[in-house]
Amino acid sequence: MPFNPNRTEHARATAAGPTSIGRLMSRLMSRTGYDREQAAGSLATAWQQAAPESLRGASQPGLVRRGVLEVFVSHSALVQELGFHKRDVVARLGELVPAEGITDIRCRLSPGAGR
Repeated sequence: MPFNPNRTEHARATAAGPTSIGRLMSRLMSRTGYDREQAAGSLATAWQQAAPESLRGASQPGLVRRGVLEVFVSHSALVQELGFHKRDVVARLGELVPAEGITDIRCRLSPGAGR
């Protein structure tokens, strides 16, 4: 069947045959935001394992954008301390959550971080 840009997605999918349950679940999860909740939960768990012990209670991971993880810390001295451990933490996060594609960390100061 030739490509027709005016056909709707439903018409194209119907012509291609039934949709797999995996594809339907994936679309449902992305529409409801459940996939983002799961990713945030797994990233928080990975952060607790990868971060140095001195940072675990005073920091929390944020979003990953273009491979850069935003980390919120409660004190400016912790920004400097994370700088010393950055390479090891990035490598450990790459092992724990490879799907995130984390290549760098950017710190942000947030007085309530880690609570």
